[in-house]
Amino acid sequence: MRIPTAVITAGSLIGGWQLARGTGIRPLGGAVLAVGGVVAGREWARRTSPAVTAALVTAYVSAFGVSHPLAKRIGSWPSVLVVSAVTAAASWAAADRRAPR
Repeated sequence: MRIPTAVITAGSLIGGWQLARGTGIRPLGGAVLAVGGVVAGREWARRTSPAVTAALVTAYVSAFGVSHPLAKRIGSWPSVLVVSAVTAAASWAAADRRAPR
């Protein structure tokens, strides 16, 4: 059974942020983001076209970047949850809903 990429992306964004926040070691959170991106990217490449894979990778990386200024406006937790939900929805729509189980 494969884990949906929506779960991987949301989990790594939330988990990476929590790990960095909890330990105070930002590169540790970045490592979680990187691993999640590689795992999800590999699945996207297998399930979708190169253009869709590139768009999903861009969305995932952008989510990390957007979360910082968004956090200044709405707070850390809401920001991380919003970008995680958007990224997960894009992953599900573009790759997971058509994937064989």
